[in-house]
Amino acid sequence: MSKEKLPLSLVVITLNEEKNIERCLKSADFVNDIIVLDSFSKDKTKDICLSLGARFLEQSWLGFGEQKAKAVSLANNDWILSLDADEEITPELREEICRRWTSLDENKGYYIPRISFYLNRWIRHGGWYPDYQLRLFHRKKSHWAPVPIHEKVISPSTEKFNEPMAHYVFSKISDQVVTNDKYSSLQAIQMLENGKSFSYFHLVTKPLVKFIECYVYKRGFMDGLPGFIIAVSAGYSVFLKWAKLWELEKNR
Repeated sequence: MSKEKLPLSLVVITLNEEKNIERCLKSADFVNDIIVLDSFSKDKTKDICLSLGARFLEQSWLGFGEQKAKAVSLANNDWILSLDADEEITPELREEICRRWTSLDENKGYYIPRISFYLNRWIRHGGWYPDYQLRLFHRKKSHWAPVPIHEKVISPSTEKFNEPMAHYVFSKISDQVVTNDKYSSLQAIQMLENGKSFSYFHLVTKPLVKFIECYVYKRGFMDGLPGFIIAVSAGYSVFLKWAKLWELEKNR
């Protein structure tokens, strides 16, 4: 494999990511452009990024989709590799990207499988793997949808990579609790804006269905106790979403 860096831009958005960002940026040392768009971090994120040669810019928060789109617009290359700060390119994925580079089609967006590390193990079931994410694309043909949550890249067509990127999703259970609270609020707001109405039936049944889906149908039980915790948390997140929708309707 050539040591020459690829004309590929790594794009990352950040906010107080000093615990993750070094691992993320170092994993993409085969690209010739790294852009970090930060939302005015108060920790050492900026210092770490600059020490690793990244171009570091700041932007007030626009929402996930628009923030990532803004970051893409600042890249030097048209080919974009988009990562979250808590993700990294594995050596195997690095090799696959370099090997396939000359055959990439600008009309395609490329899905990359993602494997998450949580509660001291790699999670391979419960809907967490392969968890394909469209993260490699040509910005003249593909773009981030301007949505505040569940952002995704819109591409004319897609293809999949085989090797995974790594995701260090939560450092502890309380982090998952905080994330569930944050995202369920955003989801409830989105449901309200989309005209979705609260339902007692869904409040009761959908969390249970989600638990069964994650733990039984998607074999979360094969990940041991972490798989059970993940399934319960997934069901609780759904419960919060519907409960918060009820709250929003009540207070409107």
